Amino acid sequence: MTGRVLVALTGASGTIYGVRVVQRLAEHKIPCDVVLSNAGRKVLAIEHGLTSDVESWLDDYDAPDCRVWALDEITAPAASGSTAPQAMVIIPCSMGTVGRLAAGLSSNLIERAADVMIKERRPLVIVPRETPFSSLHLANLLSLSEWGVRVVPAMPGFYAQPQTVEDMIAFVVDRALSAAGLELPLRQRWRGGDLPESDPS
Repeated sequence: MTGRVLVALTGASGTIYGVRVVQRLAEHKIPCDVVLSNAGRKVLAIEHGLTSDVESWLDDYDAPDCRVWALDEITAPAASGSTAPQAMVIIPCSMGTVGRLAAGLSSNLIERAADVMIKERRPLVIVPRETPFSSLHLANLLSLSEWGVRVVPAMPGFYAQPQTVEDMIAFVVDRALSAAGLELPLRQRWRGGDLPESDPS
């Protein structure tokens, strides 16, 4: 896959998923664009003590090609179908964002870029982080799925026997990037094999 990937972080819990996606792209030298919602910035600080200074997320990476855009920068390349990114991942994706996308609203760069991805039929992945889902949430998610959006809930798998929270984060990050069409190596993969013996008691 060639081209840029747009990563958006909104105000749901789990903004660390978005940080790790940006770092994973930088690790594999995949150019990316990043945009954070105002609520996403606040959640990032509250949950992880991190700033929205994306460059600080990438201190351990060799000159990654990463551009950061303001939420109101509707003249950014991602806002036009003629210069749309190759793929877009909204991680985490709040239910407010889901609802606005399902309604076709585009009042900021995240929503406009997502609208572009849908109309241009390019890969758009959303990683919703909410529990429990209401019927309205599920209806909105179904609408987006029917329009070709890939819905990858933040549900880590346990078959790889994760040992740390970072292992569980990596699982969700890898699945989201795979759904976006990026052929990166999965760090945790189902290997099959026999099930463990059950306790007869």
